[in-house]
Amino acid sequence: MKGLYRKFKWDINKEKKWSGMNSVEKMEFLRRAENLALKESPDAQLFAITVKKERVMEHIRADPNKLYNYMIKLLLVEKMSEYDKVFLFPDIRSIKVKSGHSLHDYLQTVLWFESSSRTILETNSLESSKSLGIQFADMLSGAVQFCFEKDDESVYARCTRFIRHKKLYFS
Repeated sequence: MKGLYRKFKWDINKEKKWSGMNSVEKMEFLRRAENLALKESPDAQLFAITVKKERVMEHIRADPNKLYNYMIKLLLVEKMSEYDKVFLFPDIRSIKVKSGHSLHDYLQTVLWFESSSRTILETNSLESSKSLGIQFADMLSGAVQFCFEKDDESVYARCTRFIRHKKLYFS
């Protein structure tokens, strides 16, 4: 991320979003993400989950964070359960659901009671503007979303080489 900010002379005091990037910047981000996942850090794993919201029952969509939390569970709990300790750094805006239960509590409960895991989850919420890791995840999310909204096969084909992607409510 630092390399992208330098290369494109982005203002370091202003968070760069996928939607604000031009096609050259987007392709450079994808090239670097692919290189990171496949060459520089082959142990790094990038995951994405996409939901077709119009196929989700209306009463579930009433509290979108519950759906978000469920999607995070589907995407990460199996992998998280392989470790003794997991550090999760979600965007601060994604923590609470209307019921008051946090993503952290939900995932910890699933890990212990459904997965019979001893994994200890440590969660530290961060503002995306202050976290290059969250900015990276947001851009990756933007790339995946772009594939579906723009139906861009070239971007999707590139992303699927290095992102483990799940689809929810597509059929």
